[in-house]
Amino acid sequence: MSKDKKKEPLYMIGAVSRMFNIHPQTLRLYEREGLLTPSRTEGKTRLYSQEDIEKLEFILFLTRELGVNLAGVDAILRMRQQMKEMQMQIEYLLNYIQEEIMKRYAEDVEERQKALVKMPKIEITKVEEYMYNTYKKNKEE
Repeated sequence: MSKDKKKEPLYMIGAVSRMFNIHPQTLRLYEREGLLTPSRTEGKTRLYSQEDIEKLEFILFLTRELGVNLAGVDAILRMRQQMKEMQMQIEYLLNYIQEEIMKRYAEDVEERQKALVKMPKIEITKVEEYMYNTYKKNKEE
């Protein structure tokens, strides 16, 4: 599902409360606390998107399964958002570095062909991918 589709308001408060077996007042409380921000129709009816539903599932997991209070949930959600933003910055930086390496690599092709020692191709790998591939390789052995 695309990001735009996930943000599309679909579910009314009654449907969401039945889906998760919670009282509509609980959803209103989560909204007052700033944990959820459903969109509103012109008539002020709350409409929840798929993204809101996924966030609610996470909130309910934290509160029901882990016993986290609402202040803790708020802190966790903020840290989670900060981590997503940092991940995007890291990906941007990796893409920039990879583009710079490729530019320099392309400029230097002729010089490398004349070199006495051949240089291996340079490739940047994300830490998660490297760890996963190493773990997978070790498991297979």
